[in-house]
Amino acid sequence: MDGIIFDVDGTLWDSTEAVARSWNQAIEENTDFSLSLTADWLKSLFGKTMDEITLALFPSCPKEERDRISYLCFNYENRLLETDHGVLYPDVAQTLESLSQKTDLYIVSNCQCGYIEVFLKTMGLGKYIKDFLCFGQTQVPKNESIRLLMERNHLQDVVYVGDTSGDFDACQKADVPFIYASYGFGDIPNPPRQIGAIGELPALLGL
Repeated sequence: MDGIIFDVDGTLWDSTEAVARSWNQAIEENTDFSLSLTADWLKSLFGKTMDEITLALFPSCPKEERDRISYLCFNYENRLLETDHGVLYPDVAQTLESLSQKTDLYIVSNCQCGYIEVFLKTMGLGKYIKDFLCFGQTQVPKNESIRLLMERNHLQDVVYVGDTSGDFDACQKADVPFIYASYGFGDIPNPPRQIGAIGELPALLGL
């Protein structure tokens, strides 16, 4: 196996409480909307691309206005997460440390530029991750981002660990084996392989 590719939200951490606060602040200070987001609402949207999320939240807005709001929300989010961190799932740090000694670790997410960097910095996990790509960088669906990361790192044999049906669909399109993180935000009936906690991953992979 060349490596393991991870999703972030719902797989490695939960930042929805902090993200909801940052987006509510951005919306309150920069729009006339009376919209109040909750962590649970965001959990139903996380895993989608940035464009899909803002379209779901502001369906009646012209694209130019949605883009403006999106830019503000994601910038507020990145700044807030520097100090108001997401919550790392149990045993993530120990598991990544152990796995990184046996194979290379990567991240592919549908998030904005800067988000993965904040996650790795604030959680102290950067030393375990060899490379990453996000929608903000590629502007393409997750399956294409997965293939792009594989190509630039010369990867042939990998698995992807994620928590949503969008992750599963992306892996099918990218022809990459999928492992379902059942403790995350999504619900995938009859997944090919699953873990109930990140700490189960090494044994599942025989590492």
